[in-house]
Amino acid sequence: MNLSKLIIAENENWVALNKPSGLLSIPDRKGLEPSLKSLLLEKFEIIFTVHRLDKETSGIILFAKNEAIHKHLSMQFEKRTITKKYTGLVIGSPTEKSGQINKPITAHHSKKGQMVVHHSGKDSITDYTVVEDFGICSLVDFQIHSGRTHQIRVHMKELGHPIVCDSLYGDGKPIFISSLKKKYNLSKDELAERPILNRLALHARQLSFSDLSTQIFTLEAPLHKDMKATLQQLRKRMKPVK
Repeated sequence: MNLSKLIIAENENWVALNKPSGLLSIPDRKGLEPSLKSLLLEKFEIIFTVHRLDKETSGIILFAKNEAIHKHLSMQFEKRTITKKYTGLVIGSPTEKSGQINKPITAHHSKKGQMVVHHSGKDSITDYTVVEDFGICSLVDFQIHSGRTHQIRVHMKELGHPIVCDSLYGDGKPIFISSLKKKYNLSKDELAERPILNRLALHARQLSFSDLSTQIFTLEAPLHKDMKATLQQLRKRMKPVK
């Protein structure tokens, strides 16, 4: 993996990257899979974890290069002064085109690795805005005011519109061009159609934070090719519902 192609911006204190879906942010307990942090350690030798993204989520993630900035950035996450914005495709058309989901989240009592809305959970707040409504799915912008595990995924399931291709909180079904395009034929070299999108359709789009100098940085992570291609097909072949 070419790490340099993932780097969005960096200075002597921190490095921000556009993480691809399917790559761990940090090593798991078994340490068998590659992670973004392990790749960064090979390059910089010293690196500190500031926050994480789910393995399936793509987008912007920030790492610290020294203890001072690590403490400074971690405090911003703890105090919720960092702005985190996401973009995702959800199943269906939310009735309310914008709103706030304020429902506590906790670990599922019997399903390991899964979270659930429950009154005993920690406060969790997600703002959402429907950007484009395609009928079968919608493009939605999110801003989270807390950093709970799977927060957006859990809140959208609770709303009745889980994230597209979410196998944990939704139906996990991939998107095929044939489902968007009426007249679609396989090419001569294809034995079976490949999905245009076959991973969690959630992307960490923007991160705003202050450096040690108190300068504010607002960084953007472009969508990866699979989500771009899916949106292109949706816009080309389907009329958005106004």
